[in-house]
Amino acid sequence: MPDSDKRYANTLARGLSILRAFRPTDNGLGNLDLSERTGIPRSTVSRLTFTLCALGYLTHGRHHDKYRLGPAALALGNIAAASFSFVEIATSIMQRLADETATLIGVSIQDDGKMLMVKTWRPAGSPSIWLDVGYRMPMLSSSSGAAYVGALTDEETAKLAALLPEDQGQALTRLTEQAREQLLAKGYAFVSGPERFAQSINALATPYRPSEFGAPVAFFSGATSDALSDDRIHDSVGPALARAVDELRRATGQGFPAIAPH
Repeated sequence: MPDSDKRYANTLARGLSILRAFRPTDNGLGNLDLSERTGIPRSTVSRLTFTLCALGYLTHGRHHDKYRLGPAALALGNIAAASFSFVEIATSIMQRLADETATLIGVSIQDDGKMLMVKTWRPAGSPSIWLDVGYRMPMLSSSSGAAYVGALTDEETAKLAALLPEDQGQALTRLTEQAREQLLAKGYAFVSGPERFAQSINALATPYRPSEFGAPVAFFSGATSDALSDDRIHDSVGPALARAVDELRRATGQGFPAIAPH
């Protein structure tokens, strides 16, 4: 595990865990909330939130008010977003795909062993209740996770395995093999049936490896199971997503697929 390395700064890792605990739907979090979400003792959380407030990464209006992400966190996020040019280039391509397929199109990244939704494109007239930025999906039971692990090199897979609980090792191996086969045969990966983490939502995903990142991201298409059946995935939406990501690769000057050779 990374925390067994002498170079690993545990206090820094805990502070970042506090920032990661916040979700878009939160109306502020208290020290107890943060302790429960992160597993960090409440006394330690109190010291970390004090420090993060002093640095501007958290804020709270009054002494007993709950914490919210502060201006420093917003500035850091905006700087990071501006650094990834592929998202801006992808916007016209993915918005067109969202409108044509009437599905939610988005980008998810691996974050602490889960897939974090970081950008979405909604079809015109879509309901506001659809998932949005900040939502986290399980790594091993989501199509985004499948596309991500299927695109990893053997070395990257080994590093990911070190982040996950030991009892998930076999599941990671199975998903990796299945996803690689799907990506090579179809250009997209998907998790269907009882293995899918949310039975009410169906999705598929295709990996893309940005030059700015050291690892792939997953472009996904999702909708309710009624609107996006397995048959529709294979007949039209899956191939359309694969073509859209190929178009993005050409637009960004990438002449190679995201899937690593094995």
